[in-house]
Amino acid sequence: MRNIQSALLLLIVCAFGVQAEVREVYDFDTRAEEQRYQNLIAELRCPKCQNQNIADSNAPISKDMRDQVYRLMKNGATNDEIVGDLVGRFGEFVQYKPPVDKRTILLWAFPAIAVITGVAIVAGVAIRSRKREEEEPALSPEELARVKKMLADKDQQD
Repeated sequence: MRNIQSALLLLIVCAFGVQAEVREVYDFDTRAEEQRYQNLIAELRCPKCQNQNIADSNAPISKDMRDQVYRLMKNGATNDEIVGDLVGRFGEFVQYKPPVDKRTILLWAFPAIAVITGVAIVAGVAIRSRKREEEEPALSPEELARVKKMLADKDQQD
């Protein structure tokens, strides 16, 4: 009896843990249209999920966005018009690759600036360490003799 209760409890817990993923089915005239749709929804970001595209998101807003992309495609809109419509509705955040303009130039330039800065820092550190090595005087003959004596004494003790 105890085994049956445990099995039923496990079955109930598993049943509530399973979530069926429902995907919309859209009717496309050609394979190229379907591929265009897939490309568009893959490059648009879900406003709710932040770093997930609308193709992979289960958020209701992503479903609305996918529906809007499909409707606009069926109405003959170009990719730029579709993206422009969604940007107008949700803001530029929905684009993974925002256009280069005066507001986004720093965003696009930051990787190059970071690399150049990093190379400059590494070069500066390397140059300074070489200068220090060159500036350090070699041991005088007296100091060299003292070091040799210390090493010899240590070898005798071991």
